[in-house]
Amino acid sequence: MPEGHKQLFEAKATLGRSRGTLRQDTFYISHGSPTLSIDESLPARHFLQSWQDKVFPQKPKSILLVSGHWDTSFPSVNIVQRNDTIYDFYGFPDSMYKLKYPAPGAPELALRAKELLVASGFKRVDEDRERGLDHGAWVPLMLMYPEADIPVCQLSVQSKRDGDYHYNLGKALAPLRDEGVLIMGSGAATHNLRALGRNSGGGVVPWALEFDTWLKDSLLQGRYQDVNRFQEKAPYAKMAHPWPDHFYPLHVAMGAAGETAKAKLIHHSWDLGSLSYASYQFTSAN
Repeated sequence: MPEGHKQLFEAKATLGRSRGTLRQDTFYISHGSPTLSIDESLPARHFLQSWQDKVFPQKPKSILLVSGHWDTSFPSVNIVQRNDTIYDFYGFPDSMYKLKYPAPGAPELALRAKELLVASGFKRVDEDRERGLDHGAWVPLMLMYPEADIPVCQLSVQSKRDGDYHYNLGKALAPLRDEGVLIMGSGAATHNLRALGRNSGGGVVPWALEFDTWLKDSLLQGRYQDVNRFQEKAPYAKMAHPWPDHFYPLHVAMGAAGETAKAKLIHHSWDLGSLSYASYQFTSAN
């Protein structure tokens, strides 16, 4: 990194701390089905509704959210003044298409994130000046921060890349944690849409349980490199994630917290036999 950039980043981080900003933890939230927005029977819905009371009481200055529903060839940030609500799902109850989450955009955060990524070697970072929030973003945020008064910027995943790539994406963004920014990945701990509801005997299908348990043990034991290489290390990795778009937001959250961060399982529930709502918090050791 050029010396001038380094000094600028250090100055910004120091300024954030001098204003009383706490170093933020990072999170990975399993948002599961879009029906999370209306289905009171889902435990994950009640978990997210308790967010400010039980999980993360400090209000962030802004939110950088990485959703599995924005998949691009190169990292992209949305730069808007007000986020539209994107209904990127089909065949659900009409009431879901009437929900709105008009959170302010976070253009300064978007440009800051781009600056950090470019300085860390991500040579191309695109700007999208029209895109709002997809349901991987607005559904959990609607439950966590119903006032919709916190500026939100989205960052895309690149599903044709690997876990190490997304971990390094997170590492580049780590300074934001000292600047009042909540970095959150949103996806699903297991995400095989073709397998949903196929267990006629009820309960959780064995392959999903085995992958989910491996993930929990790996994270709680700090084996982040194993998680980065989950396609080689994890049992039933291809069944759990036929396409990795909903898993890579986890790697960004891990990378932003750092290799010495401690992981904590903050919610766990299942739906439709194989959809895990496991969600994690990462707390930096320093």
